[in-house]
Amino acid sequence: MEKCGWFDRVERTRIGSPYVIEAMQSALKEGAQSVVGYEANGGFLSATDIEREGTQLSALPTRDAVIVPLAILLLARDAGCTISQLLTQLPQRFTHSDRLKNFPTELSCSRIAALSSGDFDRDRAATESLFGEYFGTVKGFDMTDGLRITFESDEVVHLRPSGNAPELRCYTEAGSAQRAAEMNRVSMDILAEWGDKSR
Repeated sequence: MEKCGWFDRVERTRIGSPYVIEAMQSALKEGAQSVVGYEANGGFLSATDIEREGTQLSALPTRDAVIVPLAILLLARDAGCTISQLLTQLPQRFTHSDRLKNFPTELSCSRIAALSSGDFDRDRAATESLFGEYFGTVKGFDMTDGLRITFESDEVVHLRPSGNAPELRCYTEAGSAQRAAEMNRVSMDILAEWGDKSR
Protein backbone atom coordinates (compact mmCIF):
# COMPACT_ATOMS: atom_id res chain seq x y z
CA MET A 1 0.00 0.00 0.00
CA GLU A 2 2.70 2.46 0.97
CA LYS A 3 4.89 1.68 -2.04
CA CYS A 4 2.25 2.18 -4.74
CA GLY A 5 2.05 5.94 -4.11
CA TRP A 6 -1.71 6.06 -4.74
CA PHE A 7 -2.66 7.27 -1.26
CA ASP A 8 -1.85 10.39 0.71
CA ARG A 9 -1.86 8.44 3.93
CA VAL A 10 -1.80 4.77 4.91
CA GLU A 11 -2.66 3.86 8.49
CA ARG A 12 -1.93 0.33 9.67
CA THR A 13 -4.12 -1.01 12.47
CA ARG A 14 -4.47 -4.11 14.54
CA ILE A 15 -6.23 -6.99 12.78
CA GLY A 16 -10.03 -6.73 12.98
CA SER A 17 -12.68 -4.49 11.44
CA PRO A 18 -13.35 -2.59 14.72
CA TYR A 19 -9.77 -1.28 14.60
CA VAL A 20 -10.09 -0.38 10.91
CA ILE A 21 -13.34 1.49 11.59
CA GLU A 22 -11.76 3.34 14.53
CA ALA A 23 -8.85 4.46 12.32
CA MET A 24 -11.25 5.59 9.57
CA GLN A 25 -13.28 7.62 12.07
CA SER A 26 -10.09 9.26 13.36
CA ALA A 27 -9.08 10.18 9.80
CA LEU A 28 -12.48 11.78 9.22
CA LYS A 29 -12.17 13.80 12.44
CA GLU A 30 -8.77 15.00 11.24
CA GLY A 31 -10.34 16.32 8.03
CA ALA A 32 -9.62 13.56 5.50
CA GLN A 33 -12.01 13.81 2.53
CA SER A 34 -11.80 10.31 1.05
CA VAL A 35 -11.41 7.44 3.50
CA VAL A 36 -11.53 3.69 2.95
CA GLY A 37 -10.17 0.67 4.78
CA TYR A 38 -9.60 -2.99 4.13
CA GLU A 39 -8.64 -6.26 5.75
CA ALA A 40 -6.30 -8.83 4.27
CA ASN A 41 -9.11 -11.41 4.19
CA GLY A 42 -10.96 -9.34 1.60
CA GLY A 43 -13.23 -7.13 3.67
CA PHE A 44 -13.44 -3.58 2.28
CA LEU A 45 -14.97 -0.62 4.14
CA SER A 46 -15.73 2.92 2.99
CA ALA A 47 -16.15 5.82 5.42
CA THR A 48 -16.98 8.39 2.74
CA ASP A 49 -19.17 8.35 -0.34
CA ILE A 50 -17.53 7.29 -3.61
CA GLU A 51 -18.47 9.19 -6.76
CA ARG A 52 -17.75 8.00 -10.29
CA GLU A 53 -19.10 9.24 -13.60
CA GLY A 54 -21.87 11.21 -11.88
CA THR A 55 -23.06 8.26 -9.80
CA GLN A 56 -22.61 8.07 -6.05
CA LEU A 57 -22.05 5.00 -3.90
CA SER A 58 -22.93 5.78 -0.30
CA ALA A 59 -20.39 5.09 2.43
CA LEU A 60 -20.51 1.54 3.72
CA PRO A 61 -18.40 1.36 6.90
CA THR A 62 -18.87 -2.38 7.21
CA ARG A 63 -17.31 -5.30 5.40
CA ASP A 64 -18.10 -5.53 1.69
CA ALA A 65 -16.44 -8.18 -0.47
CA VAL A 66 -18.01 -7.18 -3.82
CA ILE A 67 -16.70 -3.65 -4.39
CA VAL A 68 -13.06 -4.73 -4.69
CA PRO A 69 -13.43 -7.11 -7.68
CA LEU A 70 -15.78 -4.61 -9.36
CA ALA A 71 -13.27 -1.80 -8.89
CA ILE A 72 -10.48 -3.96 -10.32
CA LEU A 73 -12.57 -4.83 -13.37
CA LEU A 74 -13.41 -1.14 -13.94
CA LEU A 75 -9.77 -0.13 -13.56
CA ALA A 76 -8.69 -2.75 -16.12
CA ARG A 77 -11.42 -1.60 -18.51
CA ASP A 78 -10.42 2.06 -18.15
CA ALA A 79 -6.74 1.21 -18.65
CA GLY A 80 -7.53 -0.98 -21.66
CA CYS A 81 -5.60 -3.92 -20.27
CA THR A 82 -6.03 -7.25 -18.51
CA ILE A 83 -6.02 -7.67 -14.75
CA SER A 84 -2.66 -9.44 -14.93
CA GLN A 85 -1.27 -6.44 -16.83
CA LEU A 86 -2.60 -4.15 -14.10
CA LEU A 87 -0.58 -6.10 -11.56
CA THR A 88 2.65 -5.39 -13.41
CA GLN A 89 2.06 -1.67 -12.83
CA LEU A 90 2.17 -2.13 -9.05
CA PRO A 91 5.21 -2.68 -6.81
CA GLN A 92 5.83 -6.41 -6.70
CA ARG A 93 5.13 -7.50 -3.12
CA PHE A 94 4.14 -10.98 -1.99
CA THR A 95 3.15 -12.42 1.36
CA HIS A 96 3.15 -15.82 2.99
CA SER A 97 1.88 -16.92 6.40
CA ASP A 98 1.91 -19.87 8.74
CA ARG A 99 1.49 -20.56 12.44
CA LEU A 100 2.90 -22.63 15.25
CA LYS A 101 0.09 -24.51 16.98
CA ASN A 102 0.08 -25.30 20.71
CA PHE A 103 2.25 -22.25 21.37
CA PRO A 104 0.82 -20.64 24.54
CA THR A 105 -0.16 -16.99 24.18
CA GLU A 106 1.82 -16.09 27.30
CA LEU A 107 4.94 -17.59 25.74
CA SER A 108 4.32 -15.75 22.46
CA CYS A 109 3.91 -12.46 24.30
CA SER A 110 7.00 -12.91 26.48
CA ARG A 111 9.19 -13.91 23.54
CA ILE A 112 7.96 -10.99 21.43
CA ALA A 113 8.45 -8.63 24.39
CA ALA A 114 12.11 -9.68 24.50
CA LEU A 115 12.48 -8.19 21.00
CA SER A 116 10.39 -5.07 21.55
CA SER A 117 11.56 -3.28 24.69
CA GLY A 118 11.44 0.12 23.01
CA ASP A 119 15.24 0.45 23.02
CA PHE A 120 15.94 0.29 19.28
CA ASP A 121 19.60 -0.73 19.49
CA ARG A 122 18.89 -3.46 22.03
CA ASP A 123 15.88 -4.74 20.08
CA ARG A 124 17.78 -4.68 16.80
CA ALA A 125 20.65 -6.69 18.31
CA ALA A 126 18.25 -9.25 19.82
CA THR A 127 16.29 -9.56 16.57
CA GLU A 128 19.38 -9.85 14.40
CA SER A 129 20.72 -12.59 16.68
CA LEU A 130 17.67 -14.64 15.64
CA PHE A 131 17.03 -13.55 12.05
CA GLY A 132 20.07 -11.57 10.90
CA GLU A 133 21.93 -14.50 9.40
CA TYR A 134 19.01 -15.07 7.02
CA PHE A 135 17.48 -11.63 6.48
CA GLY A 136 20.20 -9.08 7.28
CA THR A 137 20.10 -5.80 9.17
CA VAL A 138 16.92 -4.56 10.86
CA LYS A 139 15.65 -1.20 9.57
CA GLY A 140 12.63 -0.73 11.81
CA PHE A 141 9.92 -2.13 14.05
CA ASP A 142 6.15 -1.66 14.15
CA MET A 143 4.37 -2.88 17.28
CA THR A 144 0.82 -2.02 16.22
CA ASP A 145 -0.26 -5.68 16.30
CA GLY A 146 2.46 -8.03 17.47
CA LEU A 147 5.92 -7.25 16.12
CA ARG A 148 6.46 -6.30 12.48
CA ILE A 149 10.17 -6.30 11.63
CA THR A 150 11.35 -4.53 8.47
CA PHE A 151 14.86 -5.33 7.25
CA GLU A 152 17.13 -3.09 5.16
CA SER A 153 16.14 -5.23 2.15
CA ASP A 154 12.51 -4.07 2.72
CA GLU A 155 11.61 -7.68 3.50
CA VAL A 156 9.28 -8.13 6.46
CA VAL A 157 8.76 -10.70 9.21
CA HIS A 158 5.65 -10.08 11.31
CA LEU A 159 5.13 -12.08 14.52
CA ARG A 160 1.72 -12.05 16.14
CA PRO A 161 0.14 -14.12 18.91
CA SER A 162 -3.25 -15.44 17.84
CA GLY A 163 -6.16 -13.63 19.46
CA ASN A 164 -8.29 -16.74 19.82
CA ALA A 165 -6.00 -19.79 20.03
CA PRO A 166 -2.66 -20.84 21.54
CA GLU A 167 -0.78 -20.12 18.32
CA LEU A 168 2.06 -17.90 17.19
CA ARG A 169 1.45 -16.54 13.70
CA CYS A 170 4.18 -15.50 11.30
CA TYR A 171 3.63 -13.38 8.19
CA THR A 172 6.42 -12.66 5.72
CA GLU A 173 6.60 -10.16 2.87
CA ALA A 174 9.12 -10.00 0.03
CA GLY A 175 9.64 -9.10 -3.62
CA SER A 176 8.68 -12.54 -4.92
CA ALA A 177 6.28 -15.29 -3.90
CA GLN A 178 9.18 -17.75 -3.69
CA ARG A 179 11.19 -15.49 -1.37
CA ALA A 180 8.18 -14.81 0.89
CA ALA A 181 7.55 -18.57 1.19
CA GLU A 182 11.24 -19.27 1.84
CA MET A 183 11.37 -16.55 4.51
CA ASN A 184 8.31 -18.01 6.17
CA ARG A 185 9.76 -21.52 6.21
CA VAL A 186 13.03 -20.25 7.74
CA SER A 187 11.13 -18.13 10.26
CA MET A 188 8.94 -21.05 11.32
CA ASP A 189 12.05 -23.18 11.94
CA ILE A 190 13.59 -20.39 14.03
CA LEU A 191 10.38 -19.85 15.99
CA ALA A 192 9.89 -23.55 16.69
CA GLU A 193 13.39 -23.74 18.15
CA TRP A 194 12.85 -20.42 19.93
CA GLY A 195 9.75 -21.83 21.60
CA ASP A 196 11.38 -25.13 22.59
CA LYS A 197 14.16 -23.29 24.42
CA SER A 198 11.58 -21.45 26.52
CA ARG A 199 9.50 -24.39 27.68
